[in-house]
Amino acid sequence: MIMNQRTLIIGAGFAGSVVARELADAGYKVNVIDKRPHIAGNAYDEVDAHGILVHRYGPHIFHTNSERIFEYLSRFTAWHPYEHRVFGVVDGKQYPFPINRDTLNLLYGLNLDEAGAAEWFEKVREPREPVRSSEDVVLNSVGRDLYEKFFLNYTRKQWGLEPSQLKAGVAARIPTRTNTDDRYFTDTFQAMPLHGYTKMFENMLDHPNIRIKTGVDFAEIDNIGSYAHVVYTGPIDAYYGYRFGRLPYRSLSFEHEHLAGVSQFQPVGTVNYPNDHAYTRITEFKHLTGQSHPGTSIVREYPQAEGDPYYPIPRDENEALFKRYEELALAEKNVTFVGRLAQYRYYNMDQVVGAALTAAKGIIERLRV
Repeated sequence: MIMNQRTLIIGAGFAGSVVARELADAGYKVNVIDKRPHIAGNAYDEVDAHGILVHRYGPHIFHTNSERIFEYLSRFTAWHPYEHRVFGVVDGKQYPFPINRDTLNLLYGLNLDEAGAAEWFEKVREPREPVRSSEDVVLNSVGRDLYEKFFLNYTRKQWGLEPSQLKAGVAARIPTRTNTDDRYFTDTFQAMPLHGYTKMFENMLDHPNIRIKTGVDFAEIDNIGSYAHVVYTGPIDAYYGYRFGRLPYRSLSFEHEHLAGVSQFQPVGTVNYPNDHAYTRITEFKHLTGQSHPGTSIVREYPQAEGDPYYPIPRDENEALFKRYEELALAEKNVTFVGRLAQYRYYNMDQVVGAALTAAKGIIERLRV
């Protein structure tokens, strides 16, 4: 019977929680574990000691073009409409980022219209063929001066590598605009969970077929073989005991600060510091949540080599190493690997949800055979 088939899900972030809910709704018993003392993974948010809702692991801004994914998550949360805006600091002044026409006009003292901005980009760009690296992408698009002002040092801090050492997809995520659209994302659906991500996850995992245990590492589970299926959302190299060596990840540390009596610290949600300081950016949470409070809480992000894995580092040699682990994963009959760390992919949140829904469908079909 379906009800007697138990599934173990390792990780209570987006990937694990979506799969858990899908399996539970299909009638399967699901055990969810996470080594952290909480659910929601890196999207975990909480009210700080001063009463402000903050994201413990840095800002998570939800955006998607998928109506299906937005409607799916809407089962578990109402939404606060929010369009993220970012400034980049160059020589002590703040400019709209991603680069748009206003950025050019403010930075260079110009008065370009949309056609003029397009002509300006065409004049300064350095054509690259083929486009292989992040450096190629940016130079091909905006030329050397903007590359050095906004991208070069930020990339060095964020990844610990030169842009020429990173695959093109990293920079391709950041558009260049000839209009004055100053939104960081242009997706159809842009909003924040009204009561926070953690509450959304609590609702998602609130099901009689789901049992949750936090503070438990998968290495401590000695009866994995008793489960009909295992879903693993952690680092794939860790699952296999780093058999072929460690996959490179970039980590972060976070410096949270509350500013009493300061109603607003910065004009937009996030300000990037590509050329100054050891941190890459500062985010002010009240912009994201719409919360009203006489004080404000911010977080500074410091990229680092050691620590919890956050970002798979997109390089050809890393992809080749991942493929060796993927071969082992594909040979597993009763284990599914899904999520940013398990699939070694630089996923956005909506992409993780989509991957998890696809994975859950495959698991249900397999269990019903």
